[in-house]
Amino acid sequence: MFIRALSFTLPLLFCLSAAAQNSGQDSDAAPGLAGLAPAEQPVMKPEQADAIKLISYLINKSHYRTRPLDDGFSEGVLQAYLEALDPGKNVFLQSDIDGFENLRHQFDDYIRDGRLGPVFGMFDILRIRIDQRVEYALARLEQPFDFARDEEFLFDRSDAGWARDAAELDAIWRRRIKNDILNLRQSGKEEDAIRETLARRYTHLARRTRHFKSEDVFQTFVNAYLRRIDPHTTYFSPRASENFQIHMRLSLEGIGAVLQSDNEYTQVRRIIPGGPADIAGELQAEDRIVGVAQEDGEMVDVIGWRMDDVVALIRGPKGSLVRLEVLPGEGAPDSPTRVLSVRRDKISLDEQAAKKRTLEIDLPQGKADIGVIDLPSFYIDFAGQHQKLPNYRSTTRDVRKLLAEFEEEGIDGLIIDLRGNGGGALSEAVALTGLFIDRGPVVQVHNAGGRTHVDRDPDPGIVYRGPLAVLVDSGSASASEIFAGAIQDYGRGLVIGEPTFGKGTVQHLVSLDRFAKSGASLGQLKVTIAQFFRVNGDSTQHRGVIPDFIWPTAGDDAESGERAYETAIAWRRIAPAAFARHAESPAPDALAHVRALHEARVEESPEFRYWRDAAKMDEERRDIKSVALHEKKRKREREAREARELELENRMRRALGKKTAASHKALTEENEAQDRAAENDRLASEPDAFLRESGRILSDYLHALGGRLASVGRDGAQAGE
Repeated sequence: MFIRALSFTLPLLFCLSAAAQNSGQDSDAAPGLAGLAPAEQPVMKPEQADAIKLISYLINKSHYRTRPLDDGFSEGVLQAYLEALDPGKNVFLQSDIDGFENLRHQFDDYIRDGRLGPVFGMFDILRIRIDQRVEYALARLEQPFDFARDEEFLFDRSDAGWARDAAELDAIWRRRIKNDILNLRQSGKEEDAIRETLARRYTHLARRTRHFKSEDVFQTFVNAYLRRIDPHTTYFSPRASENFQIHMRLSLEGIGAVLQSDNEYTQVRRIIPGGPADIAGELQAEDRIVGVAQEDGEMVDVIGWRMDDVVALIRGPKGSLVRLEVLPGEGAPDSPTRVLSVRRDKISLDEQAAKKRTLEIDLPQGKADIGVIDLPSFYIDFAGQHQKLPNYRSTTRDVRKLLAEFEEEGIDGLIIDLRGNGGGALSEAVALTGLFIDRGPVVQVHNAGGRTHVDRDPDPGIVYRGPLAVLVDSGSASASEIFAGAIQDYGRGLVIGEPTFGKGTVQHLVSLDRFAKSGASLGQLKVTIAQFFRVNGDSTQHRGVIPDFIWPTAGDDAESGERAYETAIAWRRIAPAAFARHAESPAPDALAHVRALHEARVEESPEFRYWRDAAKMDEERRDIKSVALHEKKRKREREAREARELELENRMRRALGKKTAASHKALTEENEAQDRAAENDRLASEPDAFLRESGRILSDYLHALGGRLASVGRDGAQAGE
């Protein structure tokens, strides 16, 4: 066994030796980092060999999509692991990549047999290279920079090659350091503070890799392997499993935000409805957290930190304050950062709950009162349901009560607002659909064995019979897509907005510990086991739900949601379920008439012109891959960008007869104040342009149907019948 194992590690030991020789070093520690604790070399543990073989077996037996574990798949695993280790292509050298080439067709065998010595060997090389980079950065930081030199920093290196040698890598890092200095200069820091901040940042990068343990390396590799299967199949190490369970229980006392790694940044993936960050209203999805401070304490620079370590800083006891320095998600790479405060608390079910408001729509055809139910998630108190408590909370129960209130008020139509609703309990999506249809199937679930299970409306009868619209966006996912798709398939209402996220797969959590022979903890596997299909046979996966009315501001849907994942499971069809469309489903001629009215309004709307132009500017920013390192040129570019943003905003304000903003800074402060006010009471604020236009579309449709008023009531007859 020893000889066999040695044969797998010899190539990497050779690479490791070559790496040290290429750098002129014969040790694991860079001289300038002598103050750091010696690195503990992570090695594969026996239980990890058991875990990887078990994971491979479970994937083969239970995953929804079969992928052969062969040489072709092995190539993808190597690429994914390299992206996980060095996503910016600014640590490894081309010689390292050449040395890894002999592993290209070996990972399938390593996974199958539980032999991951080379995986840990690749990490050893990474750590040596990072020490070299940090040593260079610390030395270069003490030297002057020419900020009048006309050059650029390529921050998006996804299409770049690997550095040919150490000199080329030095040039890449010189520009990186220069860019970091300019960013901090723009935030108002003094020169000494800038160098102190960056020295800590770079040193932490080396310290972080020295603190990597065996389970960290193992988890990184296993998830690189699983990402080649699909984006939602994930491995949790024993430590990560504990954090995952905290998140699933929603008992984490923190800020209520889902975070993800984005190169060296910790990025906000989404804000949890009802959480402290949602209530405070300042932190937004796609913001990048660059610093964390406790109460009035010193701001800790967290660029380059492991996400687990950033989360540990953000997490804290209920009632305590955390300050975050963030780089706005919509901003350019050189945008100024802002500091915001969030008071930690537990997630409040009341804040997640459905809420209602009424829109008064004034059109040439007359006025209409449109009820709006804002639904941030599909929630249910499972414990209360299990205990059969009479007043346990759920989406369907709460919406039923709101519909009864609307009946008393006499609304003419109803909008269910699912924007940003990332899903939740499948049972609630099915039950909620049942409030608007009499009976029938709601969603089909197709498993890996080829069997299809149909979830049906559990409660025959209709609670609301009137005109209905469902408002969605690219953040509407999973259970939201099931509800919107069913309403569309039955012809029960109009779907308005953007193509939805496209998350149409089902995951199952498996504890690997119950398979462990040694008693050691192996962690957990979240594996994709099924796919959702609409009652018409279409999947919600990948394509999402395509609205009947699509906003002209909707961006390129190929770059958003599930469609952005390279290994996402494809869209497909199965046989439709047996169902009957709603008797008053939208007629093509009525829809064409309503669409013409909508398009004419949008064309003349200063708000929609603003959003179209803003979407175009966002797209242009996303295409930027480099920034100027000439300080004056960079300042001019930023000022031109801010002037363009200010003019765009003021043009809309002038058209609407509103007061214009005096400067970009004033505009930013106003927008942040409005965001806070809107989030603190999201229904008391003025309805946005998209909600108002949705109300107009529904009112036009109501008029096209002959102006009949809605009648709300269980099995009640429609008014006028």
